[in-house]
Amino acid sequence: MYFADCFEALQNSQPDHDAIIFEGQTITFNDMISRGWQLGNGLLEMGIPRQERVAHLAKNAPEFYDIFIGACASGHATAGINWRLAGPEIEQLLNYTENSVLFVGKDFYNTIEAIEDNLTHVRHIFALDGGHDRWLDYPAWRDQQATSRPAVELHGDDDILHLYTSGTTGLPKGVQLTNQGYMNVFKGFVDNNILDAENTATFINVMPLFHVGGVNLTVMPLLRGAKFHLLVDFEPTHVLDTLTNEKVTNSLFVPAMIQMLLQEPGVRDRDYSNLEYIYYGASPISESVLTEAVEVFGCKFMQLYGATENYGLITKLAPEDHAPERNKLRSCGRPVDGSVVKIVDTEGNTMPIGEVGEILLQSDWILKGYWKKPEETEEVKAGGWYHTGDAASLDEEGFLYIKDRVKDMIITGGENVFPAEVENALHSHAEITDVAVIGIPDDKWGEAIKAVVVLKSGSNLSESDIIEYARTRIAGFKSPKSIDFIDELPRNPSGKILRRELRAPYWKVVGRQVS
Repeated sequence: MYFADCFEALQNSQPDHDAIIFEGQTITFNDMISRGWQLGNGLLEMGIPRQERVAHLAKNAPEFYDIFIGACASGHATAGINWRLAGPEIEQLLNYTENSVLFVGKDFYNTIEAIEDNLTHVRHIFALDGGHDRWLDYPAWRDQQATSRPAVELHGDDDILHLYTSGTTGLPKGVQLTNQGYMNVFKGFVDNNILDAENTATFINVMPLFHVGGVNLTVMPLLRGAKFHLLVDFEPTHVLDTLTNEKVTNSLFVPAMIQMLLQEPGVRDRDYSNLEYIYYGASPISESVLTEAVEVFGCKFMQLYGATENYGLITKLAPEDHAPERNKLRSCGRPVDGSVVKIVDTEGNTMPIGEVGEILLQSDWILKGYWKKPEETEEVKAGGWYHTGDAASLDEEGFLYIKDRVKDMIITGGENVFPAEVENALHSHAEITDVAVIGIPDDKWGEAIKAVVVLKSGSNLSESDIIEYARTRIAGFKSPKSIDFIDELPRNPSGKILRRELRAPYWKVVGRQVS
């Protein structure tokens, strides 16, 4: 049984049950799944080759589930594009993915028009909200298609989701997530009591649907027969209104969102008695924010640690482990059943309890590979283990404590940013001779991006000049929030920048190298 089979079973068992509530519109399971079948049939009618990616560039809206469900049934894979990226970055992703079909939301019509002539493989552009004078009108096209399930034989190693993660060079990698892998991780969510509510539960999702967390914490509840409120984007007052007025039982937030909710006027005066769970993850959370959130919302909290490459699930910090007397709030929890974790040194030797090394993982839900990158795939899956790139230690009870990153990735507000990508953008400025990018502690975002810059002799570039320049080259969330000026960057004898030396003064107060 695969995802398409699960959706078909739900269509038969609870066709009139609410599935998605979006901006006052209620979509039943029958309507949602029928629209998915229509999309899948449309792709087949167009002759889109099996396992080709169909790209989605839009803010949160129900049409994503048309695409995801339909592609699952027709043998294609949904590629979620990060809409926060700049136009040239989106162009790079689409050309790398080699997809011929692109679905675009109205907020990004102008973005795609600006790069359309440079897209080497895209041949069919759908305007999800209609109203475009050249592109296909998506609702009209979809509604012409048959509502029966596409007649396609599915396989366990079919890719059904294609999400992107940056590489150490700053170039994107497409992560291939399969039918069987997702069925395995769905079972993992259920067996580990992460989703213990069935169709009586009401979820809320504000996470973007190009993010593994946004997909998981909507698709997984749907497969359990639950409904969810889908919000276009994160706006704290709207989120709090939905939590309280719609009697939401389950929610997922990144730590930066929790912090912003806690800062909203009147947050303590609301009634959260229906709220049962807040899941959080994607970046570290400060102990003070977590303690306050537990007090304010009064529900169970569960931390989930994972990455796109492992379908977003390695460990969980269970509600009972959030009790102050457990002294586990700095941990990301224990490996879930179905996952095996070990900590190794640079030679692959297992580290003793309490000693820091790289996290290696084995489970039934590991990426099939990186799209068209066999060498990177072989490296990350070397020796039959997934190499996370995170450095951590285990305590005597098997709780995992993340200390640093083997690679230099920065996580800011739940988004992954690699220094090399930002450095490349800044290096292109004629008055910058050298630059290093680091993550520093930030109460709101977990980490903030700082650039340490060496200027050309005689330059009068200011901090604001550099930040504004970066924003013309890369997405805003990747751009530095602050600049330090320095005469010379510290390097080792081989010329590698000693980032730890640059980070150390900022992280000294928190005692580790991630927030």
